[in-house]
Amino acid sequence: MLTVTGSSDHGATYTVQITGQADRPVIGSYRAAALIELHLGKHLALSPTGPMTVVAGDDEASVLTALRQFTTFTEETGAVPKVARVPEG
Repeated sequence: MLTVTGSSDHGATYTVQITGQADRPVIGSYRAAALIELHLGKHLALSPTGPMTVVAGDDEASVLTALRQFTTFTEETGAVPKVARVPEG
């Protein structure tokens, strides 16, 4: 499980574990959980020039991508998630 520590634009800090579970993508911070829930189903770029992915609760890499785009990371520890699922078409 990957643990991420960071802060929002408003300065609120968080530490969460990315679970890979669709019903509870992150645990440890209700604000980070709300942020992920807000972006579920939306398309995000995996990198500035990379492919797009859809944020899904059971896709650890897409959850990590959402946290990277909408918060500031200070630390990552644990197993790095597999590459995000890229929708075909």
